[in-house]
Amino acid sequence: MRRAAVTTFTTVAGVVALLTLKPHQSSPPLVTAPPPTGRAGSATVPGATGGSRTGAYTGAVIHTRYGPVQVKATLKNGRLTAVTALRVPSGNGRDQEIAGYAIPRLTQEALGAQSAHIDAVSGASYTSDGYIRSLQSALDQAHG
Repeated sequence: MRRAAVTTFTTVAGVVALLTLKPHQSSPPLVTAPPPTGRAGSATVPGATGGSRTGAYTGAVIHTRYGPVQVKATLKNGRLTAVTALRVPSGNGRDQEIAGYAIPRLTQEALGAQSAHIDAVSGASYTSDGYIRSLQSALDQAHG
């Protein structure tokens, strides 16, 4: 009996050690930001390289499978200072739940990246795609 306990413990410890040593590889994002449209810097915050764009820019309404997504980007002196979700899928409780966890993460990433080049939130592919596309359209408006 004691030998079985020692063997089990040793096996579990070995598996744990192997898992901690093996680097985890993340899967590629399900949705990525749209590619630049040919203008240098079109997918980044307009004016972030020396411009002084200030204001709020409302992105396009992006119709997704689960409902519309629209954001407003606020820039101050060329820096993205806030992204506000104006419309998110909310047809049922599940849609609201997904938007509730995805939108704050997407906003945090966008502010950190200072662009629409952000990863989608796992489990919120459609909402992420709509958010990214609407944010890009808002940034394009700011660019002029």
